[in-house]
This record gives sequence, structure tokens and C-alpha cells, in this order.
Amino acid sequence: MAMETMTEAIDRLNRSGYLAEFGAEGEGLKRAGRDAVSPPETFHIDEIVRFEGDSDPGDESAIFALTGPDGTKGTYTVAFGPLMAPADAVVVKRLGSA
Repeated sequence: MAMETMTEAIDRLNRSGYLAEFGAEGEGLKRAGRDAVSPPETFHIDEIVRFEGDSDPGDESAIFALTGPDGTKGTYTVAFGPLMAPADAVVVKRLGSA
């Protein structure tokens, strides 16, 4: 069975109600199009989908399917490994640690 692509995973999650997009902002997560930043500990990780490059470890990424503190479901996509942005590293470390 072939692994799903990143696009297929996002489409599948969207069909399951994960419609918002979250991104790292400072040391928290911010929903696209909104001003509020929430602490990562207030999110529930529902699923993590990891992707690894065929030959380059630098091609690693992950999609987090999250439920926010207000019940909003969305995705948070990050580069994984050495290419992870510093803000993402802080947020990923704090996710699910409550």
C-alpha cells in the first residue's frame, strides 16, 4: 500500500473537519486569519502524520491534526528535523504537554 502524500493527508483531514490552519506565532499557535495566540498546551493532538524524504532527511515534515481550546479543528504543518524553524521547535515541544 502506497503512503499518502502530504496533499492527500491534508485533504483527508479537511474532509474530517480539520478546516482551520494553525501556525507558530511567538511561543504559541495562531489560527490563520485571527489575532489570538493560544498556548500550545491548550491544544489536543488528534493525529500526527509524518513524511520522510526518499533520499534526503531534510525533506521530513509533519502534519498535526489539532483541536484548539475553543473546539476548532485544524492542521499545523511543520518541517521536521534540522530544517524546523525555531518557533516551530518551541511549539512542537510544548504541544500535548499539559
